Amino acid sequence: MSANGHETPVSLTIDGQRVTVASGSSVLDACTEAGVATPTLCYSENLTPVNACRVCVVEMEGSRTLVPSCSRQAEPDMVIETDSERVRHSRKTVLELLGSGVDLSQADELGQWVTHYEADVERFGAGRATMEEPIRIQDELYIRDYDRCVLCYKCVEACGDDAQHTFAIAVAGRGFDARIRTEFDTALPDSACVYCGNCVAVCPTNALQFKTEFDLREVDNWRPEEQSVTRTVCSYCGVGCNLELHVQDETIVKVTSPADHSVTDGHLCIKGRFGWTYVHGA
Repeated sequence: MSANGHETPVSLTIDGQRVTVASGSSVLDACTEAGVATPTLCYSENLTPVNACRVCVVEMEGSRTLVPSCSRQAEPDMVIETDSERVRHSRKTVLELLGSGVDLSQADELGQWVTHYEADVERFGAGRATMEEPIRIQDELYIRDYDRCVLCYKCVEACGDDAQHTFAIAVAGRGFDARIRTEFDTALPDSACVYCGNCVAVCPTNALQFKTEFDLREVDNWRPEEQSVTRTVCSYCGVGCNLELHVQDETIVKVTSPADHSVTDGHLCIKGRFGWTYVHGA
């Protein structure tokens, strides 16, 4: 902290480029400031990093191990490499391990990194262990397809202290048997779930997805490239939550909220997330 009480900016080197960020920023923030794209999975700008996936690791001068950029605080005169052979090998291996056990076919952003690092998700062979769980459909709001779940913990964080404070879900089991579950694995209507859908909003692999999206995908009619996104204000109360209406064929197919909005931080309640069918007279 400087003599006048203000936080002193932090200067460090990212891939040979000198970068200055605000005190308290992460290495990932510094990478972003330097214009360096970094793969992330368990990180979200509106959630607390949980250091679960290790796909964002970077090489730090003087460190024996690679460090997670999403949670490591930037320090003065750090020297960071984001594209060294060691980093590339680590990220590629993580992606291959993830793809070996779960279905990443709807994880669009992660799929781009799989291509970027030339990761072979079939590397471990046809006999590799997979989740093989049936899709859980208990209502018309959202579905749970745990064959796509990479245990990034983002849904748990959104349901807990970071947003909803409902604590309806957690990780149950150990090792390969670890799963996202409601308490005692009860059905959603019997659990503490309040159907805010914040878990759906942060899921990076579509393990949690809107029932409307799921139904359209089932008939091969999900066309996100043709969808328009209109920003508006939720009509249910005076809080002022912003909504992003995703529209396909003049029909709302899902609702999200911008993560950088000062009111919502990307999070909504059940009315804002799912209470839009009245627009179509339903």
